[in-house]
Amino acid sequence: VSHIFPFLDPIPTYENFLTNFDSFPATTMAQQQQRPISNRPISFLNRNGLFLLLLALLFLLGVYLPLSEAPLFLFPNRTSPSSTPSPSFVVSDWRDYTLAQAAKFVAKNGTVIVCAVSYPFLPFLNNWLISISRQKHHEKVLVIAEDYALLYKVNEKWPGHAVLIPPALDPKVAHHFGSQGFYNLTSRRPQHLLDILELGYNVMYNDVDMVWLQDPFKYLQGNHDVYFMDDMTAIKPLNHSHGLPPSRNGVTYVCSCMIFLRCTSGAKLLLKKWVEEIRAQPWSNTEAKKPHDQPAFNRALHKTTQIDVYLLPQSAFPSGGLYFKNQKWVNETKGKHVIVHNNYIVGYNNKLKRFQDFGLWLVDDHSHQSPLGKIE
Repeated sequence: VSHIFPFLDPIPTYENFLTNFDSFPATTMAQQQQRPISNRPISFLNRNGLFLLLLALLFLLGVYLPLSEAPLFLFPNRTSPSSTPSPSFVVSDWRDYTLAQAAKFVAKNGTVIVCAVSYPFLPFLNNWLISISRQKHHEKVLVIAEDYALLYKVNEKWPGHAVLIPPALDPKVAHHFGSQGFYNLTSRRPQHLLDILELGYNVMYNDVDMVWLQDPFKYLQGNHDVYFMDDMTAIKPLNHSHGLPPSRNGVTYVCSCMIFLRCTSGAKLLLKKWVEEIRAQPWSNTEAKKPHDQPAFNRALHKTTQIDVYLLPQSAFPSGGLYFKNQKWVNETKGKHVIVHNNYIVGYNNKLKRFQDFGLWLVDDHSHQSPLGKIE
């Protein structure tokens, strides 16, 4: 040891120690006993004891802890249902991160804000998040990732705010409107929302082709089961009725892209009926142009009479067919707009250009306001 650590004395044998001990002069022993503690040299036993203790500590840190379940080395797939992720996590594998864990992590005041999106629409997700951050509600957001690429990207940038509910979908086809891939994505929405309600949370759902201009929660007052927006382009009076709107050919035209549901038996009943309606009308090539989840939502509303519904003001929650196509109405309702939906147009590039034309594409100049930051 002494040739490696020259400051240490060679470790003597037990016999040498006894011989040396017997040969110590009595006066020397007395002097050693009388010498103040602060002036005594560190004995070879103390020095080598410290050395061995240091070796043992290094061994524990280098070998034991990485093999243990110590919190320092926790990953999401090792957490218990009550555990929550922290920004210190190394994003290695989020496959086993559960909806229960994720909802508990993001919920604030018993509410979760949800979107469902696949990787190609990551820029739209970021744009939506910027607008929510401006209203100070982004910490409630849970991104339901429809593929692993988005799951890892969001949790890399913003740990704990994305979860994937298997099976993962093909990101290349999930957003082609009217395709089976699009149907596979949107048809899972009511079950996701129902699962969150069953966990005991209120839930707001948004498509990510929306932008928040004001705080929508001031419009979600009262004890109604479900709140939704009209998808019609016909102009309603500012004080229009907030009940279920009149039907068109026997079916209302309510938008399923922005919904707020309280954790009530009525809301759960509606979502169960919505799931049933989707399953009763599976995707087919002959019906390919229909976004099946929305007609199914409207049918479920008509067939579920035991719920308290609330139609949000059109001036605050306009459809894209009204906001982007009726400038006169926009001017007359200026200052009242809360959430704008970029619908009534198909295609990624078309939606992007329309947002840009109306000053609602925030990513280019304001990415620092998003919890995801700038996406390279």
